[in-house]
Amino acid sequence: MLEIKVATENQQNHTRVSDRELSALVHRIGGADDHFLVVERIPDIPGEFIQVWHEGGGVYELEHRAGGAATHVRTVVDAPGRVAGLMAAWARREPGWDTGVGWKSAGLPEPEPVPEIAPEIRSQLEELVRELLRGGYGSVADLAESAEEYLVKDGVRPVTGAQARGLVERLWLERVDEQRLWSDETDADRLERAFTVLDGRGITAREHFSCCRSCGFSEIHAEGREDARGFVFFHLQGTQSAAAGHGLTLYYGGFDESQETTAAVGREVAAVLGEAGLTVEWDGSPGRAIELTGLDWRKRLVG
Repeated sequence: MLEIKVATENQQNHTRVSDRELSALVHRIGGADDHFLVVERIPDIPGEFIQVWHEGGGVYELEHRAGGAATHVRTVVDAPGRVAGLMAAWARREPGWDTGVGWKSAGLPEPEPVPEIAPEIRSQLEELVRELLRGGYGSVADLAESAEEYLVKDGVRPVTGAQARGLVERLWLERVDEQRLWSDETDADRLERAFTVLDGRGITAREHFSCCRSCGFSEIHAEGREDARGFVFFHLQGTQSAAAGHGLTLYYGGFDESQETTAAVGREVAAVLGEAGLTVEWDGSPGRAIELTGLDWRKRLVG
């Protein structure tokens, strides 16, 4: 699989696709409301992407960028197979992937310089963003919005959107460098794997879901497939707890709301989590949440 995410004009998103799947997407575009693909890396590297636009019967307009506006270049390609090959080579970071192509500058202007953030403001925002990065969920855009809004008071904004974005991108890249050193499977990886298994078995499993327990219980039914038997989730406050080293609380239940189904779902959830290598604390009571203890919470950024 290619470590990329693909966004389309018709609001579809595809994550970690194969070469064949990427090629199929390239061959597909050109119809109404389906003219382009934007491909970014996993984890996201701000300012790096490759994208293509195609109108049925015409050429393929291919662009890529590797940083600032001066690196944004474009070319025209006749065949979709050639486009797919270039995009896949870019995704794999193949040396010289872009040679033999007549790239031209897109001619985009450089953005205006962004003023420095005051030191006392910067330190508060860095603390917030690092906490969010440890949690591991959200995109660069999400974190930049959080940083921009964090210290707003009485309508006064201490930082601009551009300042917040610059700060987040710097700290994001620091975290990406850190996670490149994670050669082993992390507890967050194990949890994601377990939730994928449970979701496939008809138990709707959602990470970092909803703001709190009450909202999670009221919203989870609409999240899964219609024939799901039950659910398990942890909310945003749970993510903060895990990232701070305090363990993680999982909420679960049966969609028929019976004690028997809830207990059965709890047993299945606890078993799958244990099989994944996580430390589970639960007394078997359907009225008690499942606790994951001793977590080494290293959640890989996607963005």
